Amino acid sequence: MKTKITAIIERNPDGEYSIYTQEKLGKVGLHGYGPTPEDAIKDFWVAYDEMKELLNGDVPEIDVSFKYDVASFLREFKNILSLSGLQIVTGIHQKQLHHYLTGTSKPTKGSIEKIERGVHELAHKLSEIEFV
Repeated sequence: MKTKITAIIERNPDGEYSIYTQEKLGKVGLHGYGPTPEDAIKDFWVAYDEMKELLNGDVPEIDVSFKYDVASFLREFKNILSLSGLQIVTGIHQKQLHHYLTGTSKPTKGSIEKIERGVHELAHKLSEIEFV
């Protein structure tokens, strides 16, 4: 059975991205780093494989739930979800979303909730689409 863990993806002040787990695997945590969220996720899995090798496979199989900060989410999905489209979905002006993306400003708790709610509603609508 796989161990469920949560990995947080965050944009660092230097513009790089890091991932860390809330739970420890044994006595160690798991981390990943990179210039993009995608690169940090790849590094996270490399670190996991290295950990398994160093500990002679004495590491549980994991089921990871990735959670994003707003800047990391916007960066990760910028080629799929435009800021103008996200403005429609969230009600937050694209200029403000751009500030979140670049780290110029941080979203309030209310803005985070609006973004999350809007993205989830969009995902729900998309999941119900059927083509003929």
